[in-house]
Amino acid sequence: MSYRVDEIDKRILYHLAADARRTSAPMIAEEVDVTPATIRNRVRQLEDNGIIEGYHADIDYERIGGKITTQFTCTAPLSDLSALVSEATTIPGVVNVRELMAGQENVVVTAVGEDTDDISRITQTLSDLGLVVEREDIVRDEQFHPYQPFNPENGRSHTALTDFQSLAGGAEVLEFTVSADAEITGMSLEEANRAGLLPDEVLVVGIERGDDRLTPKGETRIEAGDVVSIFCRESAPEPIKRAFAAEGTQ
Repeated sequence: MSYRVDEIDKRILYHLAADARRTSAPMIAEEVDVTPATIRNRVRQLEDNGIIEGYHADIDYERIGGKITTQFTCTAPLSDLSALVSEATTIPGVVNVRELMAGQENVVVTAVGEDTDDISRITQTLSDLGLVVEREDIVRDEQFHPYQPFNPENGRSHTALTDFQSLAGGAEVLEFTVSADAEITGMSLEEANRAGLLPDEVLVVGIERGDDRLTPKGETRIEAGDVVSIFCRESAPEPIKRAFAAEGTQ
């Protein structure tokens, strides 16, 4: 079963992509309004599910003895593509290899050389492997930026979803913090069901109000600030997210 990325995960990914070294769980937790423990748990889930594949330093090799960073655009036979990509990563000086979905120019290799002779050595080694080097370009500069749609400050709509847990068989437990202007605020669970905000296929399993934990009943009314836990046998239906979203973010 694939991991479902929600708004909290997207914000985590944005902050880590912006500066993983200087970003801590408490910093993200304060912005997302959840606990640092929740952020650390989410990061582990993103790592375990292969969404975060690693953390890498952005190194300016030119400042280290004037080393030359070169990008090689290559073509590999489709039948040998994956094998050649793996072999290319073992060449001394190669720091990155990208496999592209293309018939021609389907491999991009980034390598760092001591000088032009060293770059020539890497070029020859790539050719010896069976890669056709179509083009060589010296990398003048490289800049990274996090994926903008994950930016919490770009005006994107946010749901009130604050946590979720995937269960066996595709079921999920979701946790929402109720805002004052959410559509469901002030309604009883029975009224929300009749209005289609809480479909029959979902079950409210808990409501936290301050230090109190309420047992959900049909007449229980949802108040601003409540933390509502909901069980869904499958992925959460869209009406759930709309019900708890603040006015103007739907």
